[in-house]
Amino acid sequence: MKNRKHNSVISSRPIDAATLLSRNAALLTDYLARLMVRYPEAPAGLMQAIEYSLLAGGKRLRPALVLESAKACGGEDGASALAAAAAIELIHTFSLVHDDLPAMDDDDLRRGRPTNHKVYGEAMAILAGDAMTTIAFEILASDASPALVPALIAELAHASGPEGMIGGQVIDIDPKRPANLADLQNLHRMKTGALLTASCRLGALAAGASADHLAALDAYGRHLGLAFQIVDDILDQTATAEQLGKATGKDAAKGKVTYPMLIGLDASRREAQLALQSALDALAPLGEQTEPLRALAVFVVERKM
Repeated sequence: MKNRKHNSVISSRPIDAATLLSRNAALLTDYLARLMVRYPEAPAGLMQAIEYSLLAGGKRLRPALVLESAKACGGEDGASALAAAAAIELIHTFSLVHDDLPAMDDDDLRRGRPTNHKVYGEAMAILAGDAMTTIAFEILASDASPALVPALIAELAHASGPEGMIGGQVIDIDPKRPANLADLQNLHRMKTGALLTASCRLGALAAGASADHLAALDAYGRHLGLAFQIVDDILDQTATAEQLGKATGKDAAKGKVTYPMLIGLDASRREAQLALQSALDALAPLGEQTEPLRALAVFVVERKM
């Protein structure tokens, strides 16, 4: 298939991102619901706490990136891609449950509902997050193609660990938090960008992608991760809690450095658009089959809630 040059951030044949997310979310939610019944001997309270956060909805952006990246690479092994999509959603959800704890961000609202520890207590919230982490790697080992398991596990572990999401969270809670743009970008690359990039890479790996296609999706994911966090910083300052389903204005209240704080709202919006364009440009080697990924990238920058 010949590559098609894109001169605009909006495809000439736009795909509705909301429909795309909804379709992938339904597929994932069905898989996760079936996954929960695999643990009949687990304490009922633990499974209830896990399901409360895991099945609470949300955009399911990361799983959609896994599934659409696999399709963009011509992947035919749907089982491996779906297992990877579920695994990264489990890791993402565990991070939200733990981030909301009093010892971290101390939030009361998530996805429009009381946070996990407000409903089940801090100890159970910690254990539910721990359990989701172990389940994520268990389903990769059991549900993905055996030949792909080592690469998928290594990818997810690295993105989640000390040089990825968890390392980023450590920097975020450090009293000597980032004070300049370079440090802020590094924080975003680790805390938020690592899982978004890994979502794209997991999809490529599940599809047995070539090195060139894996590199293209890696670049797409990195630029998308930056755009995502810039927009998050903007929305934290401009949106309402009702719009986002979580508390807003908390970064400024805690003295955290954000894009708008450093360069202003208008410049932040321009930076988000530049990151978006870089993400779209990175997809060129894969051609027209990346239209869904383009739609998701535009959605990330244009989202209001």
